[in-house]
Amino acid sequence: MQPLGPTDISTEELPRQKRVLSTETLVLLDVKAEHLDDCLAQVLEALSSTEMEPEHREEIGSSLRRHGRGGPEAIEHGVAIIHGRLRTPGPMIQVLVRFRSSIELDDWNEPCDFLWILLSDEVTHPHIDTAVEFLRLMSHPGVHELASSAATPRELATVYELALEEQVEHTHAPPELERTGSLFGGIRRDLARRLPHYVSDFTDGLNGKSFASVLFMFFAVLAPSVAFGGLLAVLTDGTIGVVETLVATAFAGVVYALFSGQPLTILGSTGPVAIFLGMLYAGTVALGLPFLPTFFWVGVWTSFFLFVLAATDASSWIRFFTRFTDDIFAALIAFIFIVEAVTDISSVFVEEVAHDTALLSLILAVGTFLIATWLSNFRRSPYLRSRVREFLADFGPALALAAMTGVALALHAVDLETLAVPETFGTTSGRAWIVDPTEAPRWVWIGAALPALVSAILMYLDQNITVRLVNSPDNKLKKGAAFHLDLAIIAGLVGVLSVFGLPWTVAATVRSLNHVRSLSNVETVGADSGHPHEVVTSVVETRLTGLVVHLLVGGSLLFLGLLSQVPMSVLFGLFLFMGIASTRGNQLFERLRLWIMDPAHYPPTYYLRAVPTRTVHIYTAIQALALGVLWAVKSSPMGLLFPLFIALLVPVRLLMGRWFKAEHLALLDAEEAPEEEIYREAG
Repeated sequence: MQPLGPTDISTEELPRQKRVLSTETLVLLDVKAEHLDDCLAQVLEALSSTEMEPEHREEIGSSLRRHGRGGPEAIEHGVAIIHGRLRTPGPMIQVLVRFRSSIELDDWNEPCDFLWILLSDEVTHPHIDTAVEFLRLMSHPGVHELASSAATPRELATVYELALEEQVEHTHAPPELERTGSLFGGIRRDLARRLPHYVSDFTDGLNGKSFASVLFMFFAVLAPSVAFGGLLAVLTDGTIGVVETLVATAFAGVVYALFSGQPLTILGSTGPVAIFLGMLYAGTVALGLPFLPTFFWVGVWTSFFLFVLAATDASSWIRFFTRFTDDIFAALIAFIFIVEAVTDISSVFVEEVAHDTALLSLILAVGTFLIATWLSNFRRSPYLRSRVREFLADFGPALALAAMTGVALALHAVDLETLAVPETFGTTSGRAWIVDPTEAPRWVWIGAALPALVSAILMYLDQNITVRLVNSPDNKLKKGAAFHLDLAIIAGLVGVLSVFGLPWTVAATVRSLNHVRSLSNVETVGADSGHPHEVVTSVVETRLTGLVVHLLVGGSLLFLGLLSQVPMSVLFGLFLFMGIASTRGNQLFERLRLWIMDPAHYPPTYYLRAVPTRTVHIYTAIQALALGVLWAVKSSPMGLLFPLFIALLVPVRLLMGRWFKAEHLALLDAEEAPEEEIYREAG
């Protein structure tokens, strides 16, 4: 939402049903107070004219005095919120205070300009959503300025309502997704935003956390590269295999780490791209066409379309993909990893292998998953020093892989399937590295544009949705994004990889999110409310980890014999860990848990306080249904149309506005939740 200006505000009365502040809220303007308890005393005096039972009045006074000593539940953007439950029945209290001058609150570093007081005999105050939306709107300087200068409660209400309408009715684009209106304008703006940080992108990575991230991400990148390489070998009858996938991953990853705007994103082969290439191969076989020359022309056209999209600021369209679509897409990719891991782990029990091989494979996979999970959570442990806990948590996945590989080597008498890599460097089929495009019929040179349209849509969505997830406000990144620049680099990489018959790489969701998480500093909040969870406080934003990881992936081609010692079951355990770890912070999974929880034990999240439970469940059910449809399409012969179904999530989300209240959708679909302190249970 663009900040409102003075000409946008009219003091004419809005329709009565929208007079939230003036009709149901006691508004006290320009209150003079030096401390919170002084303000609350004035509020209690202002409430003295309200008709209520003495016992109820006394409990209100006790609650206000208690908050005067303990402070509010939250303060953000200059707005503090006091939310409490009263034991006695009576009128609910809803007060909005604007201070004449900002006051400082104990234990809070932010000055307070406004104070919301919400007291009722219900667990969730009926108008907590009003307060939360008011808090969020105050993040816009223009709205904050107008609210601070409003002369009357009616004018303040008008500012609030018009700001809310503009936020709900118009999709707010962050600066990096705003259209410039000029050719290459978005790319130029991305360069201007990111170039000043280029040197620090390297120096900021010179620390132990980056080293731990490199160890973890090397195997986190290597394992799916080998897995997808094996899958492509099957889908293309060995035309593209493991070596080609490793070469493509290493080359594209190094280029991207050096020149991209958001180097935390990890490129690689992905399930949707592998499916597309498999269907393209099947199509060439059916038409009697040579695959690699056809693949070349499809790649050239895909590169062209992606470059046009980058040059025309088309990445700005991704703003229509809200958290509704982000959570569904991230959940789908996480499921792909989890299902693949479980399928591969369980497959040894249906194959004709020795019992000791099957049992040890299961132990290695589960052991890798459990050790990685346990060590990653060790930072919350009360044992050992904090630095030791951080070390074990950061290196957890790498330590788990090393430990289970050691167990496998110690039990060398048991025959295990190990990492499938060739003994010598070379293409899988023995072909030349450079593709001859003239081997394809001339009509293919132009006709390849048709499948390239589908692949361009797929890669556009895969790239931008993943980058959007990486740049989520929850990750607290500071250096900014570069959607258009990064898409242009992907376009160039697709063209180069097509020349050499290498599989295309694009932003890989699970690997990228795990990369961000491996570089994150986190802390546990909400322990006082009985609902502890981790939040990111900062992230080491560096190019160094991605660069070193992909150099190591390239170097692994020189040590194929050593890699062949790593059991596949250990990598499957790492797959499982990555898939489950990537579900953390995904609100879809958090809300799915509510279906089997006792409502008395629901976590006090902002959307459960502000949105009716039935509405939350319906919203979650729609997301779950959409996830099921995407999974079914991905697994069906219609897999080539998979990207189109992802794009259809946008109109589905827009149509939901007909059946959901706009303010409820705004809260459920919010990219960034209010500060965690809002969610603490008030005394």
